[in-house]
Amino acid sequence: MLLLILSINNERYAIESRQVVEVIPLVVLKTLPHKPEHIAGVFNYRGRIVPVIDLSELMSGKPCCEHFSTRIVLVKYWGKNTPEVTEPHILGLMAEQIVETLHKSESEFVDSNIQIDAAPYLGKMIVDDRGMIQCLRIEYLLSEMQQVNLLPESGRNRGF
Repeated sequence: MLLLILSINNERYAIESRQVVEVIPLVVLKTLPHKPEHIAGVFNYRGRIVPVIDLSELMSGKPCCEHFSTRIVLVKYWGKNTPEVTEPHILGLMAEQIVETLHKSESEFVDSNIQIDAAPYLGKMIVDDRGMIQCLRIEYLLSEMQQVNLLPESGRNRGF
């Protein structure tokens, strides 16, 4: 399995490459009034309004630094508990140090056996020569309320 590696607060995290649509440089985001702090804003991606989550803000409480390696990863977002969704939404994830990929087999993933209710998006872990890498479960990044408020209605702005 190919993984995209990113950094949040000097810790490494991974996203499965099959969920990635595109990795783009930082763009100017439109901010939304009264938004949660971890929602960085929205932007126009090929005619679609795409919400962007600042993963650093979400996970560590401080916004991403604007480094040359800070990028927005566009991912396919299916959400959770949404059986009526036939095609994924596009969701932007802002993070630092998006500069490497890694090949690992399923057998190398380890379950930490720790479930954190406030962070259901934390998945299995990988260990390599540089330490541990936590996998992110994209489908659990947004609460059900955020899914309703941020994502377009069923059938609109979908597809690739």
